Amino acid sequence: MNSLIQKLIATGPVITDGAWGTQLQARGLEVGQCPDVWNLTHPDRVEEVARAYVKAGSKIILSNTFGANRIRLADTGHAADVVEINRQGAAISKRAAGGQALVFASLGPTGKMLVAGEVEADAVAGAFAEQAQALKEGGADAIVIETMAELEEAQLAVRAAKATGLPVVACMVFDTGGRTMMGTTPEQAAEELAAAGADVIGSNCGNGIEEFVPICRQLHAATKLPIWIKANAGLPEMVDGKVQYRTSPAQFASYVPALVEAGANFIGGCCGTTPAHIAQLRK
Repeated sequence: MNSLIQKLIATGPVITDGAWGTQLQARGLEVGQCPDVWNLTHPDRVEEVARAYVKAGSKIILSNTFGANRIRLADTGHAADVVEINRQGAAISKRAAGGQALVFASLGPTGKMLVAGEVEADAVAGAFAEQAQALKEGGADAIVIETMAELEEAQLAVRAAKATGLPVVACMVFDTGGRTMMGTTPEQAAEELAAAGADVIGSNCGNGIEEFVPICRQLHAATKLPIWIKANAGLPEMVDGKVQYRTSPAQFASYVPALVEAGANFIGGCCGTTPAHIAQLRK
């Protein structure tokens, strides 16, 4: 087991952070606007989000770099800024952490499907390698590969991130009858991502926290690696033209004992969760 990861989980489960996108929207990010670019245009507001999670008790915070790979940024006209967006994203979180938390920088999917031929594997591998290196240069302590639906893309991301020498967390979304939308089971994902070199295996997004207990149990049974869980605050609902998540901090935190029993080593939140959710997890 990676020495940093081993040290982190030695005394029990570790609290990570919550959602970034919905928190940035609360600070003025418009729906459809590229959040990653805010690392360059609104770094103060990005840092506010990170600081709020540290204050709430997160011992690991992520970075505002989920969509900051060259392929995804090309759709918003910011591909030329890819290195600086990632360096600044990691640096902003590192500054906000202030020595009280570690930064596990976020690396998300390209938004293109390999299986559909929308993008070539070499291009994906290159984009992830470029992003991972920039995150390391920005001061990241580790890299979290998040919200992956396609196993091949997740494997490419793991290999690219591992090449930096940093610890790597690999997470997939099991939101289709307990499988990814491509049909991959938690057991298959755990085996393949461990073989690719991941140091931690996990799942995030897609479902409310109640759905993550069986997923966590399946992942834990399939690997000896630590398990990372980041659930949504329920499923999104449209209310008066705005997206809302209805799972309260207390409801969210009530699942912590079950997740720990199921084998979770790292617990945080994804879409719709807030610093209040993280504070309740800590309690």
